[in-house]
Amino acid sequence: MDDKRQIKDVFFLFIVAAILLSFWFGSLFGRNQVVCPVCPPEDLDFSLFWEAWRTIENKYVDFEELDEKEMTYGAIRGLVDALDDPHSMFLDPEESKVFSDDISGEFEGVGMEIGIRDKQLQVVAPLEGTPAQRAGLRAGDEIKKIDGESTIDITIEEAVRLIRGPKGTEVNLTIFRKEWGEERDVAIRRDVIEIPSLKWELQEENIAYIKLYHFTTKAESDFRQIAIEIANSPAEKIVLDLRNNPGGFLGVVQEIGGWFLKKGEIIVIEDFGGPEPKNYLSEGPGLFSEYPIVCLINQGSASGAEILAGALRDNRSVVLVGESSFGKGTVQELAQLRDGSSIKITIAKWLTPKGDLITDVGLKPDIEVELTEEDFKSNKDPQLDKALEIIKKL
Repeated sequence: MDDKRQIKDVFFLFIVAAILLSFWFGSLFGRNQVVCPVCPPEDLDFSLFWEAWRTIENKYVDFEELDEKEMTYGAIRGLVDALDDPHSMFLDPEESKVFSDDISGEFEGVGMEIGIRDKQLQVVAPLEGTPAQRAGLRAGDEIKKIDGESTIDITIEEAVRLIRGPKGTEVNLTIFRKEWGEERDVAIRRDVIEIPSLKWELQEENIAYIKLYHFTTKAESDFRQIAIEIANSPAEKIVLDLRNNPGGFLGVVQEIGGWFLKKGEIIVIEDFGGPEPKNYLSEGPGLFSEYPIVCLINQGSASGAEILAGALRDNRSVVLVGESSFGKGTVQELAQLRDGSSIKITIAKWLTPKGDLITDVGLKPDIEVELTEEDFKSNKDPQLDKALEIIKKL
């Protein structure tokens, strides 16, 4: 009887050992094969986060008012803010919708692109025909306050949320402009903003003046249409105006750039931080690749506008006229999260075809022409006048 019990005990221990051994081999094999897309790195002690979370839940005086979703969003914002990159940001579902409305070309607000430079919120560019432009805002204006609230340490998405609002309502911006030497309050009545993509007109009998406002999805088809019109016109030369163009979609920049550059020429180089940068090439049709061109830029020329101006300068030695551009030399991607929120994150730095990095520096014009406060008030445009003077000689 004892012998049988001993045999059973040994057999049981053998089975248990076999199960444990199998589990150990399975864990070892699985560790090398299975990738968890949402798990933290193995060397990261994420229990610290949950310890902080539980401390707040257990000790915060108004614990009944805690909103777990807002706490989660706040934690993600903190994670993105730790990148110390003004162009990377977390957008909750409502903010994500606002951003989608922006790039579709219609929304309610004052109509300007804003950014942070040297830790100061400023106007990148007022958009054509908008309340911001009619109120006299200009590229480079520093926004010191929004409705009396200081903008120190404000994020771009917070500023957008405060400046946006329903049509007919008013927002008061405290603006500093170097030419003023002081701060001034500017009241702006919000409206429905429809972003135009471009316009063109014939000047001086044979010069096509093309104004590109924004590289929205609509700009691609609009440019294709005007390209045919220009080709069938007496135009033999082009003045391309990229002033106050805050950028847009890289694919649209590449498409439009293909009309000015020969197929295969580099439009922009993206550096993802790895060994192999990516070259974005002109895909043609190069219809205007032989047309003499002069390009206008200013402080409001940013991102995609700087990419196109840099490509024309580096590939074709196109003369740049005006003022130094904004200097946004990074590329962002919108990563959608499962609840409708998203992260706009910097994924690469971009360089001009000759390898110049323009972050915080911008493109410097070959011929610098200032647009003064008096010029602005008198509706004079010495920058365009200079561009026309140069193009006539080409």
